[in-house]
Amino acid sequence: MSDPNSTTPVNGKNGNGKRRAILTLIALVFVAIGVAWYLLWLFVLSQREITDDAYVGGNQVVVSAHVPGTVIEILADDTQRVEAGQVLVKLDPVDAQLTLAKARSALAGAVRQVRQLGESAAQADAAVAVRRLDLGRAKADLARRTPLLADKAVAPEEVAHARSAVDAAQAALDLAQRQAAAAHAPIDGVVLAENPAVLQAKAAFREAWVNAQRNAILAPASGYVAQRNVQVGKRVQPGQPLLTIIGLHDLWIDANFKESQLAHIRIDQPVKIETDIYGGKVEFDGRVVGLGAGTGAAFALLPPQNASGNWIKVVQRVPVRIALDPRQLEQHPLRIGLSTTVKVDTHKRDGRILASASATAPVAQTDVYAGDLAKAEVEAEAIINANLPAAR
Repeated sequence: MSDPNSTTPVNGKNGNGKRRAILTLIALVFVAIGVAWYLLWLFVLSQREITDDAYVGGNQVVVSAHVPGTVIEILADDTQRVEAGQVLVKLDPVDAQLTLAKARSALAGAVRQVRQLGESAAQADAAVAVRRLDLGRAKADLARRTPLLADKAVAPEEVAHARSAVDAAQAALDLAQRQAAAAHAPIDGVVLAENPAVLQAKAAFREAWVNAQRNAILAPASGYVAQRNVQVGKRVQPGQPLLTIIGLHDLWIDANFKESQLAHIRIDQPVKIETDIYGGKVEFDGRVVGLGAGTGAAFALLPPQNASGNWIKVVQRVPVRIALDPRQLEQHPLRIGLSTTVKVDTHKRDGRILASASATAPVAQTDVYAGDLAKAEVEAEAIINANLPAAR
């Protein structure tokens, strides 16, 4: 009969071998996972920076009053779209129209006053001519009498009177010349339309004309109305905000990266953006256009005072501006303030950290007010021409 214990060493050896194989397999699996994770980190994770502290930004055009007045009509409300140049609010035009009427009459009066000054100068010139003739006549009388004095044909008193008459005529001529110079001073050197008095009245008229037009408050840019706080009957003052226009066609992302994430972020690096409003269904393409000049804490209303009291280090964040594709914005509109998650591809690290060239083109501009001054100029010229002397 065989001994059962004779197979124990074999079974133990087989069990140890299986256990060693399993442990080896598990070790290889962990090594493979470690290698895969290292390769993932080396080629993927280390080549991008991610943050969900990123929000949609955009231009908020605040529309304010240019002139004081009472609101009589509101032509746009929150959420409505408006186009550049569209009338948004109308103010009571009575005060501006009265001021414009005064300025119009003042300009016409200034033109006529300058015309009157020209006529007065002409009168002064005529007076100078008369005094010059009187002086010549007095000198001729003195010249005729002076030779007769030696022959005692005239009395010495008569010659003395003639000499006095010459002196008086000369003084009268000097006075007339000075009066003529004073009459010419306001009008000499310029034509009537360029006279300082006319130019001053013309400037006042143009200002009144433009202010009358500014009673209709226009949209300086196209977009959507938000934060309307103006009401009918409200008395508004220049510079007082009435509503805001948001241009949803020109948006960007402000991503606030930790300072430890900025080492490899460069301008023009590609970015992938996911928004909470669309989730993973829509992925926006963007690019880095610039990094902020300071941390958010540095520009806070109450910046930290780290040199006083106890100090606790807080990791700072720097805003990174990311441009969006306008075509994707048109297909999938966004709103300012929406939350996003951004992934910056940092494979290309030879780009610029800071912008090297200064801005040469305007960031934003509007031409809705460009024609006001030219139209006011035409109106002023018409008033001036209407008050010039008629052709004779």
